[in-house]
Amino acid sequence: MIVATAKVLNDMDCYLPDDDSVKRIARFFALLSDPSRVKLLSALTISPLCVTDIAAILNMNQTTVSHQLRLLRDLDVVSCERQGKILKYRIANPKINEILLVGVEYLGY
Repeated sequence: MIVATAKVLNDMDCYLPDDDSVKRIARFFALLSDPSRVKLLSALTISPLCVTDIAAILNMNQTTVSHQLRLLRDLDVVSCERQGKILKYRIANPKINEILLVGVEYLGY
């Protein structure tokens, strides 16, 4: 049996995220636990889209899409830009696409 040394145990606090960061990280990964959000994010990695387009592509009603987008915006996963009367949503950071790709690779797709 391997047991951590006292030094490793004492140094652990320096390397572990604080409680607020842990909660935010958990909320981020919880976003990926919903299949419709994963599909929505996958669509947005291809192209910025409005709610109407997302609803049509994912075969969801616009209210549900708007709700999912609000959750994603709350954690800065997606952003939006107004083009006249239309809001176009996009992935806020290219790292999101990388995270999705890592999941795909991990699962062997």
